[in-house]
Amino acid sequence: MKKSLCLLLCCALLVALLPAASAEGGMVTVYNWEEYISHDAIKLFEQETGITVNMTYFTTNEDMMVQVRNSPSSFDVVIPSDYCVERLAAEGLLEEINFDNVPNYANIDDQFKGQYYDPDEKYTVPYMWGTVGICYNKTMVDEPVDSWSLLFDDKYADNVFMLDSIRDSMGIALKYLGYSMNTRDPLEMNAAKELLLDQKNRGIVKAYQVDETKDKMVAGEAALALMWNGDAMYAISLNDDLDFSVPQEGSNIWIDTMVIPKGAKNKENAEAFINFMCRPDVAEMNFNEIWYSTPNTATIELLGEEYTSNHVINPDQETRDRCEYFHDMEDVIKIYNAMWTEIKSAK
Repeated sequence: MKKSLCLLLCCALLVALLPAASAEGGMVTVYNWEEYISHDAIKLFEQETGITVNMTYFTTNEDMMVQVRNSPSSFDVVIPSDYCVERLAAEGLLEEINFDNVPNYANIDDQFKGQYYDPDEKYTVPYMWGTVGICYNKTMVDEPVDSWSLLFDDKYADNVFMLDSIRDSMGIALKYLGYSMNTRDPLEMNAAKELLLDQKNRGIVKAYQVDETKDKMVAGEAALALMWNGDAMYAISLNDDLDFSVPQEGSNIWIDTMVIPKGAKNKENAEAFINFMCRPDVAEMNFNEIWYSTPNTATIELLGEEYTSNHVINPDQETRDRCEYFHDMEDVIKIYNAMWTEIKSAK
């Protein structure tokens, strides 16, 4: 009898010590980019809310789109880029957010709200934003890095990392040629393809990569890399020989947002997670971990001059003005995909 009572007491104590999520079954499944969130922030969310975070990852927007289309209800929060939100909303794959559950939305700078992909502010909360540019090694490059032309120069043969991303690599080729990144003109699209084919055939491209590029630039394995600004900032923080530039021809400016896919099983938990990510101290944790530009004005106040004076993560208005957002290209994406396959498979 005493043993039974002791066993019951032990079991009760064990249950009391378990996280609330285990007792309540609370969970939120988040589909995010690789290396794009502070793990300390996730732990803090779990501790404060008792909700278990099931974090899953993708490496490109295109990969993410396939999974969300196939099974939107498998995720509670997804973090797509702007042009993908435009497509997901058009296909009816997003839930409207109950902003009563996201009071920290007030911390988001108005310039990032009501954007073209969500003009009525129904589906999205901005998470991070940034630019695409050239990360370069100052000991290997002895000229101004102010044009995309450097990525196509024989001087840097086998010394250029390109992004393994159809929109980014095709986009900068189009910009260099004086065209819009969102062109649907077959002649302009083909000109960009031929430029990238020529770049590869002449042996200028060392590799097409995504996440691994930043570490390779830190190690000094190439002179130039097409890179998102946050990855460049990470590399610069570890190697003083590196810097970052957005070329004069212009580039892409982007916003990654938090959305809730249609049929999400844990919508209120998703809104709790989104609200938590907008808390100033949490957004600061994420910034310090991944180095991307934050849309959170309260967080910028916490960061102060460290943030506002940094040209990599806080580009001036002139730089922003010569950039453009990607838009949904669903009507011509098969053409772009075929061109990208041709580029990647060229010997």
